[in-house]
Amino acid sequence: MEMAEATGEAPKRTRSGRPQRREGSKNLGVPYIVRNIPTYDILGEENLERIERVADRILAEVGIEFRDDPVALDHWRRAGAKIEGLRVSFEPGMLKEIVRSAPAQFTQHARNPARSVEIGGRNVVFSPAYGSPFVMDLDKGRRYGTIEDFRNLVKLAQSSPWLHHSGGTICEPCDVPVNKRHLDMVYSHIKYSDRAFMGSITSEGRAEDSIEMARILFGADFVDGNCVILGNVNVNSPLVWDGTMTKSLRAYARANQAAVIVPFILGGAMGPVTNAGAIAQSYAETLAGCALTQLERKGAPVIFGNFLSSMSLRSGSPTFGTPEPAIGSMVIGQLARRLGLPLRCAGNFSNSKRPDAQAMQEGVMSMLSAVHCGANFVLHSAGFADGLLAMSYEKFMMDMDFCGALHSYLAGVVVDDNTLAMDAFLEVGPGSHFLGCGHTMRNYQTAFWDSALSDNEPFEKWVEQGETDMALRANRSWKKALAEYEAPPLDAAIDEALNDYVATRKNGMADAWY
Repeated sequence: MEMAEATGEAPKRTRSGRPQRREGSKNLGVPYIVRNIPTYDILGEENLERIERVADRILAEVGIEFRDDPVALDHWRRAGAKIEGLRVSFEPGMLKEIVRSAPAQFTQHARNPARSVEIGGRNVVFSPAYGSPFVMDLDKGRRYGTIEDFRNLVKLAQSSPWLHHSGGTICEPCDVPVNKRHLDMVYSHIKYSDRAFMGSITSEGRAEDSIEMARILFGADFVDGNCVILGNVNVNSPLVWDGTMTKSLRAYARANQAAVIVPFILGGAMGPVTNAGAIAQSYAETLAGCALTQLERKGAPVIFGNFLSSMSLRSGSPTFGTPEPAIGSMVIGQLARRLGLPLRCAGNFSNSKRPDAQAMQEGVMSMLSAVHCGANFVLHSAGFADGLLAMSYEKFMMDMDFCGALHSYLAGVVVDDNTLAMDAFLEVGPGSHFLGCGHTMRNYQTAFWDSALSDNEPFEKWVEQGETDMALRANRSWKKALAEYEAPPLDAAIDEALNDYVATRKNGMADAWY
């Protein structure tokens, strides 16, 4: 059951950055964005070097603990690191040298070759939010996520022209046993989406199950030579890598699949309260994880990740969508580019409990930081609410709409004979208007991004139509999208083999709810 050869040609962009229509496709999106605006580099060489020197001191003088994974310690021992018990320390420059073997850019193949994504370089990939135990919508409120919710969110992502990736644990399906739900999640991504996806990382065995299901889909030989699945692994900040994560990290690298290495640093709790110190810590922790992938399999793809967050120093609660982590992301981007590694950073974060003005204010602050810092893989692009405790159906739709705006934003300003519009000036002349001129008629369909949710009608018409706000329009939108959803075709033999694998694995173990 080999995957069809990945030679499908991606749909081309128009000059405005809007996707060109493809015959026979309901979803008109491009497979990923190629940015046409520069990154925003806020620190000069001297300050970047100061941060790197502090990170080197952390790695050499404090070190990082690697717990419950003797193989990881063996890797470090052979690489020449200093090991005392579980604590590993590294000479300055050692980890940078190790990660040189990782690719600066790689393809993650999708089962539909036209939807494969390029991660690294000038490329930007938007993926849904990840990891929430709860879901919420305007009809049923906040509740534990189910496998039905999980499938619904995969379908909504597949239906959007503005996302590029199916994501991973879009929500926790809490009605499925913990030790079995990864099988249903990976299958749902494969069944209900033809985009690239992520696998499980909650144990080495679950990571290996995810990779094995990818082998069934793509073919074992293809998977050994190509990236088809990502695993998002987290550091236990401060300065601890636990065995659950390093074993999963190594499982992905061993199979030549990409681990996304991400510390979650809550400033004032798991890291310093000051931005520069938190950045130095996160750099050290991420660099160690990236290097470990290369010790497991030299040349395996890896993504340099980061998740900076602030907190309320009055209550101890995490805060999201705040300015300090947003500006800190700019520095993380600079550091990742100096290493030559693809970057996962920031996203659409919010603490709001509803799809309201707070949700969009915080989301725009953090999402623009992802755009300007040069993030290549943007996890949490849509749906993140309640401090990532809940996936909001309505915010999911609102965020995807905003991702559409970012497609045009990242396209930048094209300057050519058509966009300079000299023929329009000659036709219209002084004191007239451009509404019906030839240039407008040639360009009106692609000149501006058009929101699917915003209301731009006169006040009186808005009143006549029920005075709806965006949250209610988003509620109607997700219901319409699910009603119109059509599953992408999946080879029947592959589908049968996946179902057999899932059934065999489930039948081989008792349910566990922890």
